Amino acid sequence: MIQVKRALKIMRVISIYRLDMLLDKRALPTFLRVLIAPAAFFGNTESNRGIRLRKALEELGPIFVKFGQLLSTRPDLIPSDICSELSKLQDSVPPFSSELFKKTVEDALGSKVDVIFKTFDDDPLASASIAQVHGAVMPDGRDVVVKAVRPGIEKIILEDLALLFTIAKLVQKYSPDGERLHPVEVVSDYQTVILTELNLQSEGANASLLRHNFEKSPLLFVPEILWDYSNEKVLVMDRIYAAPVTDIDALRAANVDLKLLAERGVEIFFTQVFEHNFFHADMHPGNIFVDCKEPTSPTYIAIDCAIMGSLSKEDQFYMARNLLAIFNRDYRLVAELHIRSGWVGKNISVNEFTGAIRAVCEPVFQRPLNEISMGHMMVQLFNTARTFNMEIQPSLVLLQKTLLNVEGLGRQLYPQLDLWASAKPFLEKWVKKRYSPLGVYKSLRTQLPDWIEQFPQLPPLIFEALEKARRTEYLDSTSGSQKSERIGSRITLGLVLMSSGVLTAYPAWLQSITQIPLLNLLVVVTAIFLIVAR
Repeated sequence: MIQVKRALKIMRVISIYRLDMLLDKRALPTFLRVLIAPAAFFGNTESNRGIRLRKALEELGPIFVKFGQLLSTRPDLIPSDICSELSKLQDSVPPFSSELFKKTVEDALGSKVDVIFKTFDDDPLASASIAQVHGAVMPDGRDVVVKAVRPGIEKIILEDLALLFTIAKLVQKYSPDGERLHPVEVVSDYQTVILTELNLQSEGANASLLRHNFEKSPLLFVPEILWDYSNEKVLVMDRIYAAPVTDIDALRAANVDLKLLAERGVEIFFTQVFEHNFFHADMHPGNIFVDCKEPTSPTYIAIDCAIMGSLSKEDQFYMARNLLAIFNRDYRLVAELHIRSGWVGKNISVNEFTGAIRAVCEPVFQRPLNEISMGHMMVQLFNTARTFNMEIQPSLVLLQKTLLNVEGLGRQLYPQLDLWASAKPFLEKWVKKRYSPLGVYKSLRTQLPDWIEQFPQLPPLIFEALEKARRTEYLDSTSGSQKSERIGSRITLGLVLMSSGVLTAYPAWLQSITQIPLLNLLVVVTAIFLIVAR
């Protein structure tokens, strides 16, 4: 019954804001056309479609508001006018009672609030759709914030998700852009994000790792999690006292170097993505503060680590190479990298794809670099690649969204920010470091235990491959016999070298993997090359 009432409310809101105009009515089944027919007489079409959609989501409540926020981060799927309007959604939700908050904390931690904390603030510091935050003081005088999940919110979320999936299926089936927008995939992504946000222990673990990654850096600070008082339903962490990053007046009053602050934001982003491969993917202004104690060396403070991103090693490499190729206006390399990475099909014409990329990038580069948006260029490139059947990777979308946030925030702090000047040296240094002899050695050292483990399986596999080769027809010819002999020689030499390398390295391996000499590693690698080379 509750779901029926909710569904009827959604239909009413769709009618009032004429969201039916986003659908191809001719393709709708008769019963749906009848349901939305009154909208033509009572609906409001004075505003554009983006404004109407935003207002509809606001009226439907916090879960739909958060869904709208997610849609605003998908410029690869959602038209720009709708994205721009949905980005204005604010997740401002009336707080629930402090008594209910205390009961939630007490049930989760198994003790009374008066026992756990020296003092506890009844008025919330913040209230959102998923959780609420209160200030408190620990018995030792430590200022903390206490975050708890809204009671009963999981049931509401699951009910609304079921309805969202139904709507998404209708949009995919009956909207003219249904297939291109992938609405079911978008709702599925949203389901993963919002259910993850329900688990505060996961958020705490993310915050702890991010704090560890920047522990010795002046760039970013993350409040410490008090794990003795935290679990899936409650999170207790150090309280911060800092200026919101959007409070430009407060930052100027503190004499903060805004140019340096903007550049540090870019450095933090690229460090997270390429050095740590673990980046805060929800870096909107509400989650970022600035420590102004040292205005000539300001430090960012990050909170709310529920949504984090990472790339595969392959995507990490190809993204860095792609950005560098774009910097150098080497459009053919950009096209080749997209194909090598598997982002687009290998049957794509390189020349045609190169031309499409050039058509996007070259007009942009006619402007000063500090006026060019790297994030929007990435959006345009991904949109262009979609016409070549590029499958959008969720991790790349998160990266794109985060870059747009960082770039927008940086230029709000310092309008003359040249993101390109900051990014290019970083990426060049990263690529050089990763593929230097030392970087290759570290990678080989990491993989060597697996090689040693699999080494006993190599001889039977090699002989099986040889037996299969002997059965092929081309071995009957002289050239085939010579090729077989060459393969056999390489395999034999490879086995000898590999055995020598592994046996020499083995005692050191027993002591510590870090003790394996570089020479032994090179021997093993050479052996593998000789075995697989043709």
